[in-house]
Amino acid sequence: MELTLDNILIALKAAGEETRLRVLALFRSGELTVTELVSVLRQSQPRISRHLRLLCEAGLLERHREGTWIFYRLADSGDKANLVKSIMEYIPYSDQILQHDQERLVDVKKERDKKAAKYFQENAVNWDKIRSLYVAEKQVEEYLLDVTSDMEINDLLDVGTGTGRILELFSSRVKHGIGIDLSREMLAIARSHLEQQKISNMQVRQGDMYDLALKDNSMDLVIFHQVLHFADDPHAAIKETSRILRKNGQVIIVDFLPHKIEKLREEHAHRRLGFSQEEVKEWCSVTGLKYKLMEIMQGSELDIAIWVASKN
Repeated sequence: MELTLDNILIALKAAGEETRLRVLALFRSGELTVTELVSVLRQSQPRISRHLRLLCEAGLLERHREGTWIFYRLADSGDKANLVKSIMEYIPYSDQILQHDQERLVDVKKERDKKAAKYFQENAVNWDKIRSLYVAEKQVEEYLLDVTSDMEINDLLDVGTGTGRILELFSSRVKHGIGIDLSREMLAIARSHLEQQKISNMQVRQGDMYDLALKDNSMDLVIFHQVLHFADDPHAAIKETSRILRKNGQVIIVDFLPHKIEKLREEHAHRRLGFSQEEVKEWCSVTGLKYKLMEIMQGSELDIAIWVASKN
């Protein structure tokens, strides 16, 4: 949308109210839901929803529905994205009220992360079985090997490595590989698997997908295998991936297409109910990656997509 005097005034009017400015400040950390904002701001759900509606109508926020959840985020494309970026630069984050908001947001996220960590701890031993409930993993693995068959892979990163299965799969194809995961239980199993298979060119370490302890331009291939649906901010994870990819390096995302199976949130700690092709294309576009292709694999209940993008 091209900016006009009228829509600039609408946007500034929407931002020019204390609660809505506090709301915008919270989105600096990524996507949020109404429930999370209610917990942080200690205001009623109808009131928060009204503020979000006004910010969306002004083009400062975007929203998308997944099942019964609605996610909100800062506008990140077009002229309105530049406008909201300018507004965010002038927000006084050192202000005491905004600092308290951020502290409460950290507490909300810690509680959510604690629940997810408990799930991974309880299911680490059976993780490969759980991951294959909806589509044949053998089919996915064969495609991963096929789509990378022409690549010269010196350095591989497996994000959310779990039991280390992807590292094992690529061990004969790459010179060196690293798998990162937040779960110590998962990492212990991954190390054991690699040792049992006598795989010496792969290692695992505890790490955060949003802040990879790796140098710029250091990886040839990055794989997200059934990981991003657990992420608070998938776009931020892809942005960090773009930083560490070498020129012509590739990122491969394996995940669900959009669905409405809410029990995956309730019972399996999923944050997102799949991703659309348009959403993944947008991540690539705004992070300097070239979207290349998508392969769809049909499962008994859910469909899996494999997206491939490269760094120019």
